[in-house]
Formats: sequence, structure tokens, C-alpha cells
Amino acid sequence: MPDINTPPAQTHKKVLCIEDDHFINELYVRALTKAGYQVTVVTDGQQGLAEALTDTYDIVLLDIMLPNMLGTDVLKRLRQEAPALRAKVIITTNLELSEDDRTAIEHQADGYIVKAELTPRQLAEFLNQLKT
Repeated sequence: MPDINTPPAQTHKKVLCIEDDHFINELYVRALTKAGYQVTVVTDGQQGLAEALTDTYDIVLLDIMLPNMLGTDVLKRLRQEAPALRAKVIITTNLELSEDDRTAIEHQADGYIVKAELTPRQLAEFLNQLKT
């Protein structure tokens, strides 16, 4: 039986969390760090785009509603300016979108998560399943 006091194996995967809600950021950072991820948080769409374009991350968690640039615009720019971006881009939102809007976003993103439907721990488990 594993020792519950033993820290998890480090994944050494780097996550960029582009999210303007400080409470959600805190939850994600805590859960993902505990799961072995290195997490960087950016709270602004333009800054998030610039950071994602450094191509130093394995996973980008991208909220849709962000100050200065919507997450959908960040995603569009990432796909145009960095088509070989190695990071998996996962959209995170609580917005109620039409089926057409959601489908359009899902075609550009590598994943789509409704934040209210997933605990931070489940988020870490979801990311562990990604092939990066």
C-alpha cells in the first residue's frame, strides 16, 4: 500500500494557466502542484498570448472570459502564429455556449472543460491523461 505522505512523482510538465479568477487560480495551482506540475499563472489575455507563444509549456489552460483579449481570440492567434505549438490548449469556461460555438472552439482547441463540472483534483487527473 503506498504511503499517503509520499509526495507524488514529479511530472515535470509545465502548465500555463491563463485565468483571471484569483480563487480558481489558487485552487488549480494547489491541485496541479500537488500532482507534480509546474504552474505559471497569467491573468490577462494579451499577457497569456505572449507567454504561450514562448512555447515553453506542455499544457495551456485557457479561460474564455479574460481582460484585454478573449480566450477565443488568444486561441485563434496561437493557431495562426504558432501552428507548431507543442502545448495542448485546453479551454476552461463556465459560459453557456451554443452548440455551434462550442463545436467551433473544440475544433481549434485540444480539449474543453466546464470549470463548474470538474474539481481541481479531477482537472489534474484529466491532464494526466493527455498525451503531451
